[in-house]
Amino acid sequence: MGTYPKKSSAEWFIDQLNVENAKLLAFALVIGFIGYHGILHLRYGPDSCTWLLSSGRYKGDHEWQPYGCMLHKYSKTDARRCLRYLAFWGKYNSFAFIGDSRLEQLYEYFIGVLRTRLKLDSSYSTIDHHQPNYTYVDNKLKLSVTFIWSEDVSRTMVEQFRTWQYSDRPPSVIVASIGLNLVKTHNATEPILEEYKRNLTQLVQPIDSLSGRGSQVLWKLLEDVDQKTVKISNSDIDAYNRAAVEILQHSATKIWNSARLAGAPGAGPGLQHAAQILLNMFCNDHMNFNDGTCCAQPEPCTQLQLLTFALFLLCAVLAGVRWLWKWSQGIKQRMEGYALVNAVQNETPSALVAMAKLGMIMAYFYLCDRTNFFMKENKYYSEWSFWLPVGYVFALGLFFTDESRSSSHSRVLHREQTNEWKGWMQLVILVYQVTGASKVLPIYMLVRALVSSYLFLTGYGHFYYTWKTGDTGLVRYFRVIFRLNFLTVVLCLTMNRPYQFYSFIPLVSFWYTLMFAIFSLPPHLSPPHSLEPYQSVYTVIKTLGLLSMVTVLYMSEVFFQKIFLMRPWKALFVNSDDDIRQWWLDWKQDRYSMAYGIIFAAAYLLAQKYNLLDDNNHSNLFTPGIALTATLLAFIALGSYITFTFFCTNTFDCNEIHSYVTFLPIIGYIILRNVSGVLRTRHSSLFAWFGTITLELFASQSHIWLAADTHGVLVLVPGVPVFNLILTSYIFIFTAHEIHKLTGIILPYAVPDDWRLVLRNFAIFLAILVPIGIHDGMF
Repeated sequence: MGTYPKKSSAEWFIDQLNVENAKLLAFALVIGFIGYHGILHLRYGPDSCTWLLSSGRYKGDHEWQPYGCMLHKYSKTDARRCLRYLAFWGKYNSFAFIGDSRLEQLYEYFIGVLRTRLKLDSSYSTIDHHQPNYTYVDNKLKLSVTFIWSEDVSRTMVEQFRTWQYSDRPPSVIVASIGLNLVKTHNATEPILEEYKRNLTQLVQPIDSLSGRGSQVLWKLLEDVDQKTVKISNSDIDAYNRAAVEILQHSATKIWNSARLAGAPGAGPGLQHAAQILLNMFCNDHMNFNDGTCCAQPEPCTQLQLLTFALFLLCAVLAGVRWLWKWSQGIKQRMEGYALVNAVQNETPSALVAMAKLGMIMAYFYLCDRTNFFMKENKYYSEWSFWLPVGYVFALGLFFTDESRSSSHSRVLHREQTNEWKGWMQLVILVYQVTGASKVLPIYMLVRALVSSYLFLTGYGHFYYTWKTGDTGLVRYFRVIFRLNFLTVVLCLTMNRPYQFYSFIPLVSFWYTLMFAIFSLPPHLSPPHSLEPYQSVYTVIKTLGLLSMVTVLYMSEVFFQKIFLMRPWKALFVNSDDDIRQWWLDWKQDRYSMAYGIIFAAAYLLAQKYNLLDDNNHSNLFTPGIALTATLLAFIALGSYITFTFFCTNTFDCNEIHSYVTFLPIIGYIILRNVSGVLRTRHSSLFAWFGTITLELFASQSHIWLAADTHGVLVLVPGVPVFNLILTSYIFIFTAHEIHKLTGIILPYAVPDDWRLVLRNFAIFLAILVPIGIHDGMF
């Protein structure tokens, strides 16, 4: 027998660089981060209000980012809506500021955020006590904001706290901060600091009593000063702050340190962020702002979520019992002196094991997105933060360029090329999502073109398959729909989100269903005669029928709503607010994209029939003259659409025009990608790999990469955003790949080859869905 040479350590290491080991590393990272954040919660507590008040940093857009939670930017309308809501439920909104001139500046800025139409509405008033104490009152909002002057922890301050302590209606929020005058007049000598601590001690008992009655007491630490303009030492300010923390940390006082980090008082940004922190602390738990997680409790787990996870747990238990039985049988066989050869290698993947693994992944999804266990931060957009990752992604993709190896590798839009197209589009969309680039209209429109391209490819691919095979059977339809929707349905059940939350998946499913319904009607396309003229006539008639249905629905929004708001399928097209407008917007933007794909596929097949192009070898598609003309037209088409995105002035007009011109960049890209034989027969294996898991990436991003219903980003490593993004992206990508693999294992069990078994399974699914629908008001 020949001997195999022993692999070197370098070769062994290279062999270990595979997808399965990458998933094991991702799993180890998840376990490690669960332990890390568990320790953080045990040490510092799970209250995100503590994070909001304790620390933070400025992002590149000069917006304040609290430590570990998301800050909603309250407008005047948002703030007044919050207070009006609380007043409606009988809460009296009372704020009290007690301190020196620095706190007075915050008081004035704070009421400026809330006040409007002061001279026109008698409900507003300013009550002067004895200057400089005053109170701002708004009767409509049941609002009272009081400022009380105090330069020291004097008898006046202590008595005021005791007055609040025994008041029938103490303030909802008390903000206190003093010490600047002491620093000016006495410096930070040891006797002065000791006296300062003794005076603070007198506040502990009233503060604890107030906290017990529901008041929140904040002690705002002193901010540093510019020592070039003010003869005050920042080291003395730090000494007074340490003294305050030393005494008050043992009480119910919330130490407010983030305002100190946000900026000096009197400066616009510092006051603005301090006021926003107060409003987030007071309002977030009562309002439904997805981008404000600080001080907001996560939504409770529903009975359906508990039942779903219980079923996953049952699958895990059954899989474990099955594994133990097989293991015991193997031990028994070995003890008897024989064992099956290659039993493990020939074993069919178990659906129970796949469901158990999927349940474990869903538990991680829930932990990331439906709880406050992991941290979340607001998105940050800048031109560099968007275009630099996009450039890096394309540079990396080009590095992995490879020769196409499929049997049809020279064909226009062959499998590797379409996967590559889907892959780089998905990566660009991910960068777009994580940076919040939708606020930039040209980028928004370019990404809309990418979404249209995916629908174009869906129409092209399924029509090409139907033309070649004539397969319009139920098994084919349900397999495609299962692939599209399995993960989405599981996420709807475990994450308590409506189907429309995953907007792209319903869009693709709807258009594929409509296309399947039309082309499954007789007369059918039959492969032996697919090139006959009458088959082309059938295609034209059915495509015109598709376009006619779309146009009729588009011409009347009222008719559109009547169709899609009919029960029981209404639940598939409305969001959590029972609103269909988002579905209407998504539908009309891409109403022709699928048809464009069908028309292109038919034109391509006819061009092949009449030898108008030759893609059976590595040569160019056309003669040099035609190829040059086609390339020039392709550049003009791409340039025209890009120019349109820059000159379009508002989102509404852009969306209205988009559906009519979206074929220009798509056809332009196809021509540039395929006219040259060298380009057509090569592809990026990296992009193609991502293209195979596009659906899983799209559905998963909202829960384990982004956060707060896509309004923020998940934070596993606080304080280092770039490193955090790398780690969360790594876990996210390989989790999506594992879900893709598990879906492939479950698919044959859910959609067997026999159409009768398929209908049986579909009936079982409907039987499960009906009680859920009745509970949610679908019927």
